[in-house]
Amino acid sequence: MEPTSEEPKDVIVLGAIKKGAKKFEKIQNAAQIDAEELNTILEKLEKRELITVEEKKSWFGKKIEIKITEKGSKEVEERIHELQGKWDQMSLLYKSGDKQKLKQYMDDNKSILPTMMFFGIMDMIMFSMMFSMMGMMMTDYVPAESIPSDTGNGSSDSGSDGGSDGGGSDGGGFDFDVGF
Repeated sequence: MEPTSEEPKDVIVLGAIKKGAKKFEKIQNAAQIDAEELNTILEKLEKRELITVEEKKSWFGKKIEIKITEKGSKEVEERIHELQGKWDQMSLLYKSGDKQKLKQYMDDNKSILPTMMFFGIMDMIMFSMMFSMMGMMMTDYVPAESIPSDTGNGSSDSGSDGGSDGGGSDGGGFDFDVGF
């Protein structure tokens, strides 16, 4: 088994490819990782037959396209399913009001939180409320660059409940997974 600390990035890279990023730069931008690390991950994914790398020759030289395989797609879906389960667990702990257990669970799953954000699995409003319940900052857990910036005109960092009062009137149409 590979160390789990790297796994979430593999999944994010796979997810970016599944969402249609075929070129190295596009995948790199979507996954927010440096070129060297992305290279390593792509090699690993290709060895595991989760992606294929195709070279196309054109007038402008070689063009490399990276595509997800059937096996890769299944892998992403399984991961998303697992993440969804973990998010549901976090939601339950939050709703039960048990700060200690929620904090423990988040500590245990710290490495996958950015992945949950990437796939738009978590409800960002509830996620930020979890942190205020624990009296912590989201950035204590998640690198700032992983936090979707379209969570509502900077109201997320003002700490007030600016978004929650009018939020219900628009049918809760918070789409976090369209930021690419």
